[in-house]
Amino acid sequence: MSLQGFEEVPIAEPTGKLTMTVMDSKIRFNKTTAIVLGYPAYIKVLINGKTRQIALQACTGRDANAIKFSKPEGKQTSSVTVNNKMLVAAIGKFFTFKPAPEGVVSYQTAAGRLDKDEKVVVFDAANAVAGTMKQRGRKKAVEGR
Repeated sequence: MSLQGFEEVPIAEPTGKLTMTVMDSKIRFNKTTAIVLGYPAYIKVLINGKTRQIALQACTGRDANAIKFSKPEGKQTSSVTVNNKMLVAAIGKFFTFKPAPEGVVSYQTAAGRLDKDEKVVVFDAANAVAGTMKQRGRKKAVEGR
């Protein structure tokens, strides 16, 4: 069998989707987002109020408005959660959360795309999908126990 005409499949670029999950108190970016940005320790977040888009750009910790983001490659084992209150408020204004019952969290997930020329990931809030999930973490203490 000849391999003439075959091309090697590039595996250096991640094949997963880029997603941002926005909740009322935090924002979560999937691991693929950290991978395509090169596992940056810090990012800048840029927003476009007219198009309702959010962009992430790698930067250094000395840059103005830098936000702590990813661990180094090999150490970042899961998604990246950002709890910065100013950032959550700025991005949260693009989303509307439905009231959720006790123990359930309302969220919206926006898909992203990589702009290789600008080296940024852009998320489009206008096409976000709403959902709910069980609350993770510590449970509130129940009275009478």
